[in-house]
Amino acid sequence: MLDKRGVRCTAKLLDDRAPVTCAAVWEALPLGGDVYHAKYARNEIYALVPAFAADEPPLENPTVTPIPGDLCYFSFSAAQLGTSSHGYAPQAAHREHGAVVDLALFYERNNLLLNGDTGWVPGIVWGTVVDGLDGMADACQNLWRAGALGETLSFRRP
Repeated sequence: MLDKRGVRCTAKLLDDRAPVTCAAVWEALPLGGDVYHAKYARNEIYALVPAFAADEPPLENPTVTPIPGDLCYFSFSAAQLGTSSHGYAPQAAHREHGAVVDLALFYERNNLLLNGDTGWVPGIVWGTVVDGLDGMADACQNLWRAGALGETLSFRRP
């Protein structure tokens, strides 16, 4: 959900393809934080949250070419996100907690998870949007054009 804009969509967990990641996310819900729009991957919004899994999920159901509706999980160390090219404020989750999880929603086609600083960044596809993607995509485009300041992205159980 984009909280300030009041836009939500419904996703299905991909338990059969990413069981460890799905279990970790499900147990940690609700999750969320300041929303960011991707610089490198194109049609992606995401929130950074402190690492929450007891054990880091393996790279199950990986992709570097997410499609519309994919929910992806990425794990980064503070060093990976600490460069000024990423543009995160000093109070961002990765500075406070060391490790950070990026929970992302891809809302349109033609995404490529290639970062100019680090190379390929495979993500774990743990869910897919089954309802409300069109409205979310419109809100994401608005977020891209109007700005993300003050907006949060939340993941919750129904």
